[in-house]
Amino acid sequence: MEFYEEYLKEVRAQALYREPVSIKHLDAVHIQVEGKNYLSLSSNNYLGLTHNPKVQKAALDAVLQHGTGSGGARLTTGSHPLHKSLERELAQFKGTEAALVFNTGYMANVGTISALVGKGDLIFSDELNHASIIDGCRLSKGQTVVYRHADMKDLAEKLRNSICPGKRLIVTDGVFSMDGDIAPLDKIVPLAEEYQAIVMVDDAHAVGVLGRGGRGTVDYFGLKGRVDVQVGTLSKSLASEGGYVAGSQMLIQYLVNKARSFIFSTALSPATVAAAASALKVLKATPQLVDKLLENAAGMRKALVAAGLKVDGGLTPIIPILVGEAALAVAMNQELKEHGLLVSAIRPPTVSPGASRLRITVSAAHEKEELAKAADSIIAVSRKLNLI
Repeated sequence: MEFYEEYLKEVRAQALYREPVSIKHLDAVHIQVEGKNYLSLSSNNYLGLTHNPKVQKAALDAVLQHGTGSGGARLTTGSHPLHKSLERELAQFKGTEAALVFNTGYMANVGTISALVGKGDLIFSDELNHASIIDGCRLSKGQTVVYRHADMKDLAEKLRNSICPGKRLIVTDGVFSMDGDIAPLDKIVPLAEEYQAIVMVDDAHAVGVLGRGGRGTVDYFGLKGRVDVQVGTLSKSLASEGGYVAGSQMLIQYLVNKARSFIFSTALSPATVAAAASALKVLKATPQLVDKLLENAAGMRKALVAAGLKVDGGLTPIIPILVGEAALAVAMNQELKEHGLLVSAIRPPTVSPGASRLRITVSAAHEKEELAKAADSIIAVSRKLNLI
């Protein structure tokens, strides 16, 4: 056990030690930590639907009508009409024939990649893909070829020069979780078609954000019918928890019979499924939520850039401020707490050494006035720490 103790000492010395913080959510964007109130700029609750009365009522009604748990895996006694209904709604929303719900987005990626790829197959994976994609690649029996982030010349060269006796899979985040930039899916798909590769996109941070009514990157780029596998989550814009895969009827049938993270997991609870279904219904009925989210993101990004901060990303609600060293990110996080703001300090191993950052995420539930005040505080702290 001494090895593990030494590891903990090392990460503490490098300002990389992490532990969960107990948070009380007062509403969609205001939280309480150890008795102090903060404006949250760290949540993935992009549309603020976790505290929507309709979504809350749907979850409560499901508990009272169907119980607290599913009681089994989907292939035994745990498959409920609510699961099937949500899957139909997700497929319709994503413009596919069918969908399959998993317990988490992580499990959706791990289970899907390891099911689709076997010995003799090749995976082409963006270097900044989410850990769940990376782990899915590791668990598969195929070979993984990593291409430079969003670099289509590098991807094309690797596709051209890689000898593959089996299948080829190109997998990418739709919106990259730590940088907020959008994958060039409009360029990936033609390359995939040229080299007869399967395309898989993880839209965890794109649903509720991009495309018509928040339908994601496939819709954003007008690529309906040309992306084979669309992965998503129920835990961000859809205000619940879980993940899903959308695609052809054949793909979904295959995953039901092959994806181990689906087969060997107890099904999501009725309340969880009902909340996600209700949030999806709210999103479809009020697409202006997406407009407000993007307006809030644009306003925050514009204020920070105007002050001279190094801000990456484009139009999404993920706004990273690059600071470099982990200790500086932690210091900035602590300073912002004094201003009543909770902003995540992102450090290795989540990002590469020297790429630590403050990761701001905005929500449609934020008011413009409180975001403007928050931007002023972020700028003031950045000046204090000599970032600008």
